[in-house]
Amino acid sequence: MTQPSDAAVRAAVRDLRAAAPNALEDAVYAAASTLAADWSAAAPALSRAFDAVLRHAWEGGWQPADVARLARRRLTTAAAECCTAAIVAEARNYPAATLPPRWAAQLGELRRPGGEERPAGPAAVTPAAMDVAAMDLDAFARRHRLTRFDTAAHALTALHLVDALPRIGAIGPLPGAAVAPARPVAVPPKTLARIRALLAKAESTDYAEEAEALSAKAQELMARHCLDEALLAATADGPAPDGPAACRIGVEGPYEGAKALLLDAVATANHCQSVWSGEYGFATLVGFESDLELTELMYTSLLVQATAAMRGAADEHHARGRSRRTRDFRESFLIAYAGRIGDRLAAAVREVTAREPRPEALPVLAAREVAVGEATGRLFPRTTAHRLKGRDADGWASGVRAADRARLR
Repeated sequence: MTQPSDAAVRAAVRDLRAAAPNALEDAVYAAASTLAADWSAAAPALSRAFDAVLRHAWEGGWQPADVARLARRRLTTAAAECCTAAIVAEARNYPAATLPPRWAAQLGELRRPGGEERPAGPAAVTPAAMDVAAMDLDAFARRHRLTRFDTAAHALTALHLVDALPRIGAIGPLPGAAVAPARPVAVPPKTLARIRALLAKAESTDYAEEAEALSAKAQELMARHCLDEALLAATADGPAPDGPAACRIGVEGPYEGAKALLLDAVATANHCQSVWSGEYGFATLVGFESDLELTELMYTSLLVQATAAMRGAADEHHARGRSRRTRDFRESFLIAYAGRIGDRLAAAVREVTAREPRPEALPVLAAREVAVGEATGRLFPRTTAHRLKGRDADGWASGVRAADRARLR
């Protein structure tokens, strides 16, 4: 049954949609004044409105981590936290068994900083449980010591952000739908544990030679697993395995373009394709499940290593009296590092393939490359190439040297 407070929130959403960018703040304040005057009814109405716009965002291809990341980029800290709380609360509308695995993992990450969310997974919501499942704006106000007006203003700002999201390519099932039978484990746990341990050691060591050896061993294990999987598919009876999947990886600033270039280099070496959406702060990876998992692991590790090397080189650059060019130095460093690492990763894969030839696996790998390309084309029928240019010769040279020290043979 529609209540007057629901109508007031819908009117506020319409006013915010119609407001010009330079008049949006005034529209938020006007709507917040109206809602604060009848807060006991407006607070649950805002929660219901969040549920509606978030569900529309999920149907448009967005996922929890995408929306929370964009909120952190575009909103104040309080408004972004309000948006995250709304995402967590909305997830309780779905039985836990109907949450896709990546969806559940993202919600777990969003719950981690909060402290007030239930430790158990989402449960099915009944009318009697609605108060428990609803977003608690009063608790949010107490946590931030906000007035009702300020709370309404933050909530409306976050609500408008979600309401204005465009449709993007869907990369997985929606929450609440029937979940497909679980796929076999993409990477054997023992292999995955070895790769993670090697990369963790590579990130923590202060010795370039040791980091090189550890990262090289990790990439060799990844390449060998890819060959094993392709060989198994080539000799297996029965229906073909599942096709390519997709996931999104946040690419945070600064130097987002250079970091996206590094992700693309790792993806290419591991039979995936990467499409960067700079406006929204993420890149979409397309590939087979095991390749996606290993690409994300390697990218995360190399980004840690590159950042540490970049800071050390930038400190040395600054000590030479060139601090005014530090930003150009760092960006050029990361661009050169990404390009060089791409060459090194590709060479490592070629060497493993040459050392352990498995001709039966080659047709499978070729078919997978085609399938990944077709899946990427369906998700992104229109893409544009983005050229990055290093502006600092010292930064470029330092980035190449750092990538050589971390090269994967």
